[in-house]
Amino acid sequence: MMGKPVIEIRNLSKIFRRDSFEVVALENANLTVEAGEFLCLMGPSGSGKTTLLNIIAGIDRPTSGELRVLGEDVARLDEDRLAAWRNAHIGFVFQTFNLIPVLTAYENVELPLLLTRLSAAERQKHVLAALELVGLADRIRHYPRQLSGGQEQRVAIARAIVSDPTLLVADEPTGDLDAHSAEEILDILSRLNREFKKTIVMVTHDPRAAHYATVTRHLEKGQLLPLEPESRQVAER
Repeated sequence: MMGKPVIEIRNLSKIFRRDSFEVVALENANLTVEAGEFLCLMGPSGSGKTTLLNIIAGIDRPTSGELRVLGEDVARLDEDRLAAWRNAHIGFVFQTFNLIPVLTAYENVELPLLLTRLSAAERQKHVLAALELVGLADRIRHYPRQLSGGQEQRVAIARAIVSDPTLLVADEPTGDLDAHSAEEILDILSRLNREFKKTIVMVTHDPRAAHYATVTRHLEKGQLLPLEPESRQVAER
């Protein structure tokens, strides 16, 4: 059973301007994401999928249109409130992991919690639980250079979920991984969606990754194509 929409987008456009040139990255996009969905955004390079993801996550702002995430009119928040909103509600997973090399796996995962009022003991409980969930409880003292690419991305996922965000956004999370590691990462995301009811929005160009989602939408040249009936599915994994 789906709850009320987590994301509501109406007639959203994004135009990048440079000198006298304009690039329309998104044009009149409409999208609703229900609580508990695993949405996959697909499209060729330059189609606008990462721009849309960044706007949903509060990293970028639309040029026009309406955007509500978790009922919040995100586009109208000032920078301080927007940063606080992101910290409270959004978990990020990037293609390039973005781990800090001089910090251990434990310390990397703990980073988002340093912005909260949790005690050291409470932070430890959350960090260990997140690393256990991604199968890295035995790697907590390892540095990124001591981990494989797949393990680094699992640390990145643990960091993204350690604060129990409402929405998880993933930008090409398997793009830098071999097939086996990619499957492990997608299995973790699928488990987060199925067992922990996390709402996930994932950008990918890989059709195999899209099979893990419950809904797939395609973008072409800044246009979000209509939802095809067969693209909404309850995936059996």
